[in-house]
Amino acid sequence: MKYTITGSNLQFVNCEINPGETLHSNAGSMAMMSGNIEMKSKMEGGLLSGLKRSLTGSSFMLVNYTASGGPGTVSLAGKAPGKIYDIDVGQGSWLCQKTAYLCSEDGVQLDIGFQKKLGSIFFGGEGFVLQKLSGTGKVFIHACGDFNVVDLAPGQVLKVSTSNAVAWQETVKYDIASTGIKNALFSGEGLFITTLTGPGKVVIQSMTLYDLAMSLYPLMPHDNS
Repeated sequence: MKYTITGSNLQFVNCEINPGETLHSNAGSMAMMSGNIEMKSKMEGGLLSGLKRSLTGSSFMLVNYTASGGPGTVSLAGKAPGKIYDIDVGQGSWLCQKTAYLCSEDGVQLDIGFQKKLGSIFFGGEGFVLQKLSGTGKVFIHACGDFNVVDLAPGQVLKVSTSNAVAWQETVKYDIASTGIKNALFSGEGLFITTLTGPGKVVIQSMTLYDLAMSLYPLMPHDNS
């Protein structure tokens, strides 16, 4: 499968599918497709897999795209201003925040990943349930804001504002650390901060969807009653 990622902060991933290939996506992600593309909704992996996807913020049914009579193109996009990032899970599994999964090739497996430490669950900002991406092939994730991709060396630590970690390789250790009472009161960062320890790549977003919503909230009309 060939693909391009176009746009700046409202991006498309444009996937060229050959006959015999299948592209999977979340429901509602398709923006446009060529006339020879056939689209079918399917409960990939059965009922249990569908329930797992629902718990991780993805759609219960996946949409499958196939081409007939020659190559066809499908363009998919996220549901908020942000970036799309491509991952080759054949080089190792990844963990992602809920709702990050956008689409993937046929060999990619989307499953539940869990936080392993109670502190990370309650104070790390990503919650208990994560998306785990494994198998073989390309998978595309989407999140709000711009992305900064950091390749951590073994033992290298990256401190990240709560909830700004979009995805990281499974080799990366995810934990939390205290910022201290004074910093919590006056820095605007809260009492805890996420720590990511290498080796492995991590994807950091400049703005979370929650931060975007809160920045727009004061500008929205409100019912005074």
